[in-house]
Amino acid sequence: MARAFLFVLDSFGVGGAPDAAAYGDEGADTLGHIAEFCAAGAGDRAGLRSGPLRLPNMSELGLMHIARAASGQFPAGMSLPEKVYGVYGAANEISRGKDTPSGHWEIAGTPVNFDWGYFPTEGDAFPPELIEALCRDGDVPGILGNCHASGTEIIARLGEEHIRTGKPICYTSSDSVFQVAAHEAHFGLERLLTFCRIARGIVDPYNIGRVIARPFIGQSASTFQRTGNRRDFSVLPQEPTLLDRLLQNSRHVHAVGKIGDIFAHQGISRVIKATGNEALMDASLSAIDAANDGDLVFTNFVDFDMNYGHRRDVPGYAAALEAFDARLPEVHKKLKPGDLVVLTADHGCDPTWRGTDHTRERVPVIAYGPGIRSRSIGIRRTYADIGESIARHLGIPAGPHGRSFL
Repeated sequence: MARAFLFVLDSFGVGGAPDAAAYGDEGADTLGHIAEFCAAGAGDRAGLRSGPLRLPNMSELGLMHIARAASGQFPAGMSLPEKVYGVYGAANEISRGKDTPSGHWEIAGTPVNFDWGYFPTEGDAFPPELIEALCRDGDVPGILGNCHASGTEIIARLGEEHIRTGKPICYTSSDSVFQVAAHEAHFGLERLLTFCRIARGIVDPYNIGRVIARPFIGQSASTFQRTGNRRDFSVLPQEPTLLDRLLQNSRHVHAVGKIGDIFAHQGISRVIKATGNEALMDASLSAIDAANDGDLVFTNFVDFDMNYGHRRDVPGYAAALEAFDARLPEVHKKLKPGDLVVLTADHGCDPTWRGTDHTRERVPVIAYGPGIRSRSIGIRRTYADIGESIARHLGIPAGPHGRSFL
């Protein structure tokens, strides 16, 4: 039995990226700074968590040693394990940008070797001709927003006007993204998805990586809440990924969470939707039960990034990490001889950093399973080494960009 389970802790960086300064992120360290804040008491929140950051299961798999290799020191306040049981290291990103598609595509063996398009940070974000085409083809009386913004902030600020006018809220960020927020009932969820499909075609000439539908509910600024019906409309990877190669070799890819959207549903056998890290873990455990010899279960745990990293919520991020860590023994119990589990991330999103955007960081690489010998794999040149290690484990031909550490 040879199966693989790839879990991406969205935005769980470990600092130390050699090119961080080029992105304005020199010194960013998602794990290190969360641990530092928790050790100092700044990660406490009544009823949620308190004290130093506690990740005993990932620490026993090598997380503490990964942090020291990536950023030069052990995370503050965290306990060192007596023994390490996993294959452990960190990886540099060689793709251009620090966004979700770039990170995931590189993990899947296909680094992004081109420059994404981005919208201006000052003044109106979108050119008049783009807005004109959106309003005409999307059959809306206009748009609101037209700026860089935090998703929760702009919904609170413009949601009531959106309900009154029927104009969708359109905004962007430092990522290559065009986002549309609209009310599920007043605007309509299907109408929002249709509008985003239209927008996908309109922004293609601008080389924008993703169009994201951001539905919400509620009746006032104080009650607006985003729902789990988010949908990402991504461009296709520029060349075949690990997922395509698996399908070409008669394997199956079980895509949990937003993985299907990130890869524009190419190279996917089965899409499993779930909302929230707990539900995503439940879905992943069920997918493990359903996976056959040669299959890949690929999950993105989005809460770390969406709910805590972007919102600069240190206690929330710490509590989410501890909750994820506490469920890892459930994964261990599912493993059969020949199985491989890989834990990693797609970029950083340091909740102590300025602004609300992703941070350029190294990511952890943890691999374990029955019969896999514990050892350090150092700092990997590219995330693509992860995909190539899975390819080797599952017995399919190697790709051109990475090198297996197995």
